[in-house]
Amino acid sequence: MYIKKTPDWSLKESDATPEPIYRQRREILKKLGITLVGMPLATHADAGLFDSLLGSEPKQTPDKRRALASQSSAYSNRSLSLTPEEKILKYNNFYEFGTDKSDPAARSGNFKTNPWTVEVGGLVHNPLTLGYEDIFSKFPLEERIYRLRCVEAWSMNVPWIGFPLASLLRLANPMGKAKYVAFQTLYDPKQMPGQASRRLGGGIDYPYVEGLRLDEAMHPLTLIAVGLYGKNLAPQNGAPIRLVVPWKYGFKSIKSIVRIQLTDRQPPTTWNLLAPHEYGFYANVNPTVDHPRWSQASERFIGEGSLFSSRRQPTLMFNGYADQVARLYKGMDLRKQF
Repeated sequence: MYIKKTPDWSLKESDATPEPIYRQRREILKKLGITLVGMPLATHADAGLFDSLLGSEPKQTPDKRRALASQSSAYSNRSLSLTPEEKILKYNNFYEFGTDKSDPAARSGNFKTNPWTVEVGGLVHNPLTLGYEDIFSKFPLEERIYRLRCVEAWSMNVPWIGFPLASLLRLANPMGKAKYVAFQTLYDPKQMPGQASRRLGGGIDYPYVEGLRLDEAMHPLTLIAVGLYGKNLAPQNGAPIRLVVPWKYGFKSIKSIVRIQLTDRQPPTTWNLLAPHEYGFYANVNPTVDHPRWSQASERFIGEGSLFSSRRQPTLMFNGYADQVARLYKGMDLRKQF
């Protein structure tokens, strides 16, 4: 049970992204006439300058998202200023729609999220299926302000709306021999062009799969998100339902989920299959364990700074949630089990 106090992972007002600064960056880019045409794709975290040149504006479809009612929680502070919604909607990793940060927003405008079903099964006593409306009405929705840390060494502060994954798993009633939870993204190459093209989709074998240990999945911080900034998720953010595990690198927070299975064996995970020496099963944020190609000691906060600068900040152990989750990994060698 959490004591109601300002925790060490709570965001300060100084962490905010001033929206005028964000818009200033766009204006500078436009005045300089800078675009990404003909420029190679940045593939590692040291390409800070490239990432700051976000490219030409993606073609945006009208925002058709609906408002969601949610309750305050111990993880929300409405007085905080956050990464601007516009930035969260336009700067994404979702390779099913392309590898450039602007591709998901540009290519997902016609992605259909209704109807939608999520199957929960495997080693459970009560297998169940959630329909589209169940996703939003089956459980009380909360707003939770979480840090988001990408393995590429950039970060955001996001006001998610969702419910604890534990609530869903308890409803399914796991069997005693269940030790892990496996997740799968929708596989639909007609709607997701990155799944239809290895070049566009980053060479990944789809569908995207992820997994957690059962105790990680049942932790109170682990969230099933269905919205952000007071509205349901946009396709580029993982609509209609995604995972958010705030103490892990962002690739663990699988998007557009269609299947959740409980199992007694560690499930395969997409990035670990693709490059096991670079991406481990646990993927806990750890400033002392570098990626083989870049440092994880600091991160670039998305949403502020001029054209050629952006604020870097120290990376926090477990992304600032160490007091809540470190006990899950007691006795483990976090350099080997990364």
